[in-house]
Amino acid sequence: MVYFTLQKSQKFLASSRQVHKTAAHVVARSAPEETVTSSFASFIHAVQPEHLSKTVRHRSKRMILDSIGVGLVGSTTHVFDIALQYCRELYSSVAVSSVYGKPGVKLSPTLAAFTNGVATHSMDFDDTWHPATHPSGAVLPALLAASQMLPPGTKPNGTDFLLAFNVGLEVQGRLMHFSTEAHNIPKRFHPPSVVGTMGSAAATAKLLSLSTAQCTHALGIAASLAGAPMANAATQAKPLHIGNATRLGFEAALLAARGMEANPLILDDIAGCSGFSAFYNIYQPKPLSTPSDHHEFLLEKQDIAFKRFPAHLGMHWVVDAALSVRNLFINYAGSFSPSLIRTIVLKIPVSKYINRPFPSSEHQARHSFQFNACTALLDGEVGLSSFTESSIHRQELRELLDKVVVEHPEDNVANFDKMYGEVALLLHSGDVLTGKCDTFYGHWRKPLSKESLLKKFRSNASHVLPEEKIETIITMVDNLENLPDSSLLACSL
Repeated sequence: MVYFTLQKSQKFLASSRQVHKTAAHVVARSAPEETVTSSFASFIHAVQPEHLSKTVRHRSKRMILDSIGVGLVGSTTHVFDIALQYCRELYSSVAVSSVYGKPGVKLSPTLAAFTNGVATHSMDFDDTWHPATHPSGAVLPALLAASQMLPPGTKPNGTDFLLAFNVGLEVQGRLMHFSTEAHNIPKRFHPPSVVGTMGSAAATAKLLSLSTAQCTHALGIAASLAGAPMANAATQAKPLHIGNATRLGFEAALLAARGMEANPLILDDIAGCSGFSAFYNIYQPKPLSTPSDHHEFLLEKQDIAFKRFPAHLGMHWVVDAALSVRNLFINYAGSFSPSLIRTIVLKIPVSKYINRPFPSSEHQARHSFQFNACTALLDGEVGLSSFTESSIHRQELRELLDKVVVEHPEDNVANFDKMYGEVALLLHSGDVLTGKCDTFYGHWRKPLSKESLLKKFRSNASHVLPEEKIETIITMVDNLENLPDSSLLACSL
């Protein structure tokens, strides 16, 4: 953990930012030339706003707005309250950074990042990329907190902020492509706890204008702070994965700015001495080219998935399939009558942590194919209220869950780019009704419209903010490149 007096740290980081922004001479031991790690550090240091295409700017601003919205509604959850109280009771110094949904509360920068990261993932309502990770929540809270940390006159503008955010996304995406394991739904490490920590370090290093050598060390330090097991999925500990990723990556950049060094080959595949490869059985790193006029960010080629309701991404396939077959059933029977159903067959991928026949908590319910399919059948929708204690433990829902049988077709793989959801109702009459979803609304192949994304943001933000503030944030994000001081965005939360 990094703690030093605010006045000294502001002066140091402001000085550091100005020095590197003007490309003054820096005496530092650089990483070896022509390595994977040094190529990433060079990219972080050298990339400029003009390398961001119109598509990348548009998509990343949608991600920023959505992430703020899910963080704001996440600030109403019990797990967020636990994290906030922990930070307020144990640490009270250097309180300059804002907390989602708590206008009168300020925390030290890294703890504000942690708390806001927890809020973002508290409902599993945040965005998802391919290969599978939650990219925004691991980066945005660190940048919001860092923007408030710097003194007046040295604060990054909106264009600097947007560029740093995209650097954090790019590093996460490139690292995910180092291993074929990362393409499927994870089994060992929760991806944002691994690549998210690295993305946070890269984004914060860019925002603070660290040197190439310091960027190298920030990545190395972040690798030593990364990783969380999948066993904590569907528990209150899972949101900590995002909170720690954004906080610890932020701290890695601050430590590198202070002169701490790490292995300059952390991303390279060195036989007999694992670096970042320790997180994967299959690992084939590739250099990241120095940005040029023709650099194509991964976000240009691979859009993001936004969730319509707060649950694991896999649930969106079975919910849309269930809603489809529900409509068929109503046309068939005149109304939804569970007594006519003998068996409910779910055809889903093999993924143990989201195959939960009888979830007993909201976090388990958010990670249960069975619960989400049956809720959609019973209620005709899945939303925030679906995961309350009273909704989870309804007798009529339990009766539907008792009828569920799960099948795992060989062609239905645990991969967010290839999977599908199918729900079949086997009726006592002998008739069979089937609904199938290959691509749900919100998936990168079928992205949310601007109207749908704004509706989601307004709904989420309205739980903690007045309408005037909500519209201000929307305008601010939409015109981020014109914002003279990016800390204004954090101050509006």
